[in-house]
Amino acid sequence: MSDAAVPPPAHVRAAFGARAAEPELIDGGPAWRCGDVALKPAGSPAEAAWVATTLDTLNVPDLRLGRPVRSTDGRWVVGGWAAMKYVSGRAEPRHDEVVAVSVRLHQATADLPRPRFLAARTDVFALADRCAWGETSVPLDHDRGGRLFDVLAAARRPISLKPQVVHGDLFGNVLFSGSAPPAIIDFVPYWRPAEWAAAVIVVDALAWGGADQGILLRWTHLPEWPQALLRALLFRLAVHALHPSSTAQSLRGLDRAAHQITRLL
Repeated sequence: MSDAAVPPPAHVRAAFGARAAEPELIDGGPAWRCGDVALKPAGSPAEAAWVATTLDTLNVPDLRLGRPVRSTDGRWVVGGWAAMKYVSGRAEPRHDEVVAVSVRLHQATADLPRPRFLAARTDVFALADRCAWGETSVPLDHDRGGRLFDVLAAARRPISLKPQVVHGDLFGNVLFSGSAPPAIIDFVPYWRPAEWAAAVIVVDALAWGGADQGILLRWTHLPEWPQALLRALLFRLAVHALHPSSTAQSLRGLDRAAHQITRLL
């Protein structure tokens, strides 16, 4: 059994009021449904506590949020697990609606202070993010996206977009359920412009979601859109070059997205 398929232990379920619930893996993991609670491994306790505190009080019009659940002794994280209310729905290829969710969500997070833990992150995604913005440089495997990264990085131009707290991984993580408002059940924080977060969705949708290239034009009203798209594409290319699970097929998707995006530069 892989780490992603290891259910939360009994003492963790009990701490979050789900002692009697039988764990059910949600869409391949890593989250588990335990009755009306969803439990997920908390890789970084500081980040998990920040996400819980943020989602506990955040209100976004026409958006359902997976509200965090405290343990019986008031903690957000127990034994490396965090909990939230289970939210119904599934990811669907409604890409423009996901971008619209991003816009609404980031209007609500615009005034949040920068989380302190972000500066200390050294995971693949944090390194790739800094590479995309020219803040650091790490060796990128040329055959796994690094070559294309180097070519496209030359097209970066200064931008004046204001950084803020954003969710940097909304593609595939917005849930739809009938006529109910869309839902998000987690928050992957970055300190970047809201336009960049929307652009990451578009890059993902073009590369792997079967989106039509018209999605690029439908959001051109967002400020400095071509450069936001370029940095989102560089981010995904850097992740691909650094991540051990990258595949030739996923790189072909990014190459396809790159051909479409470069027409706007």
